[in-house]
Amino acid sequence: MSDMQIRYPETEDEVARLVAEAAKTGSPMEIRGGGTRSGLGRPLQAASTLSVARLSGITSYDPTELVMAARAGTPLEEIEAALDENNQMLTFEPMDHRPLYGVEGTPTIGGVFAGNISGPRRISAGAARDNLLGVRFVNGSGEIVKSGGRVMKNVTGLDLVKLMAGSWGTLGVLCEVIFKVLPRPETAVTIAVSGLNDAQAAEAMAAAMSMSVEVSGAAHLPESVVYKMMGGGLESGPATVLRLEGLEPSVAVRSERLVEEMRRRGEVTVLDAAATSVLWREIRDVKPFEGGGPKPVWRVSVAPSAGHQLVAALRLKTGVDAFYDWQGGLVWLQMEAEPEAELVRQYIGALGGGHATLVRADPAFRAEVPVFEPQPAGLEALSRRIKDQFDPRGILNPGRMSPAM
Repeated sequence: MSDMQIRYPETEDEVARLVAEAAKTGSPMEIRGGGTRSGLGRPLQAASTLSVARLSGITSYDPTELVMAARAGTPLEEIEAALDENNQMLTFEPMDHRPLYGVEGTPTIGGVFAGNISGPRRISAGAARDNLLGVRFVNGSGEIVKSGGRVMKNVTGLDLVKLMAGSWGTLGVLCEVIFKVLPRPETAVTIAVSGLNDAQAAEAMAAAMSMSVEVSGAAHLPESVVYKMMGGGLESGPATVLRLEGLEPSVAVRSERLVEEMRRRGEVTVLDAAATSVLWREIRDVKPFEGGGPKPVWRVSVAPSAGHQLVAALRLKTGVDAFYDWQGGLVWLQMEAEPEAELVRQYIGALGGGHATLVRADPAFRAEVPVFEPQPAGLEALSRRIKDQFDPRGILNPGRMSPAM
């Protein structure tokens, strides 16, 4: 798409005007932030692109209140820099998709919440949507909507904040977000258990999570992916890694208890704060599958006890590499050739349910395969009605989530 077809509004009112003009003619628009996650979702057929990259800047931040407000196009690095100055952080640890797609660009805070992007700390701190307090957005009719300030016709009772998080720009153009922040932990360590297979690792992570040691990250890295990790100080072979964070005296006591328990299961190594930071960033950003190559990548959410069973079943049928986050409840799958969508979702259903998102694939596959988990008929009809209310002409990121959305 040429630069002439990309619009860069600098104010909320300008966003509203551009969307209203597109609505009048029924012209579909691609809604974009920094463009670093454009490879996720079905390919779009849009007449123009609206980028909020210039709708930027922190609008309110009082560190004592632990709340920040920022325009949607604000670079994530600007948000994190401001938080670093006050020893604070985004607790939900949003993933950076650039390594996975092999792209450049600048992730934005609006893109983080539009995609509900959450990382390893989700098991203890919740998802991005759980930290989102308020939104301002422009709906598909070009109307400016503020959460809690304006009731939209026929959608009374909907939580607009939660609804916008994870809607991927299909319901409205985010212009401003208000969100919680928290103090940064004084220190962090990782307890790494060597030599466990996938099933043993699932048991070890469950045991760690049941202890009163406040594990903030629990992942298992099979041998096939450990050698692809650049940092973190891991030795060769499979590694089950458990992160502890907080005040130094507390972390020391909790670490001692966790080490004692894990030594019953395998050889234990304690990684310091520097190694911990590198390791969990690589887990967050799916380092083992980076590069934007042709192999499809799935992000699968299942019960923590079912993750290793899913991978074992898939390996009997097709080539797959995998590792586990969220205590095994988040499985990252890299397929050898094709997405194998029917097979993946069939096995997820057989194991009690869950959902799978095709995070990376050739555009031809993304056009044919349901990228996001297909919804039951009743929920799909409800989603369609909500879409019709927010975007009656169907012009905002049409078809990104499904043919109807």
